[in-house]
Amino acid sequence: MTENILAMNKFKILSIIAVVTVVSVLLTACGKDKRSTGWEYAPNMYEHIAYDPDQPNTNFKDGKTAQLPPAGTIPIGFVRFDYPNTKEGYERASVEVVNKYIATKQSLADGKILFEHFCSPCHGIQGQGDGLVVQHGFPAPPSYSKGNSSRGGAMKDLTDGKIYHTITYGLNAMGSYASQLAPDERWKVVLYVHQLQKL
Repeated sequence: MTENILAMNKFKILSIIAVVTVVSVLLTACGKDKRSTGWEYAPNMYEHIAYDPDQPNTNFKDGKTAQLPPAGTIPIGFVRFDYPNTKEGYERASVEVVNKYIATKQSLADGKILFEHFCSPCHGIQGQGDGLVVQHGFPAPPSYSKGNSSRGGAMKDLTDGKIYHTITYGLNAMGSYASQLAPDERWKVVLYVHQLQKL
């Protein structure tokens, strides 16, 4: 009989614990705010305290978060090309700008791949101005080995600076390739164009 009383007491205690647990869960889960996710653990992990660039910010006089960089600063990795998109800038680049790359087997191979991807649709694989775009009725660019530049002089005599300036800013129907080709890629294309000038 004593064993039955102990078993009944254990059952009552377990039942009370279960009821209290269920009631606690129901009371804490059924709050007034239906959108509440409950307690938060480390909210700074997903609720950032930094300002977004387009948010107002009282820390600055003009009230903007996105601030202009100080005058004369250059972003890391940016290479300046201080020659304007003018005839004078083109001529000055011709005299002052020299390719920093040497024509090695690898740099020429890289230049060839870049030329074929970006330049050959107009200039043709051999640089003769007979690319696919020309075959569809667009004006042909001059041949690198036989043609004349619209700025004067033979295409075979174009210098590093003139070619780089043209790739950077474009000329006539050719648009700028500054956004498609990084400065080092442009220099490799210049090396390859010099090879095409010899054909």
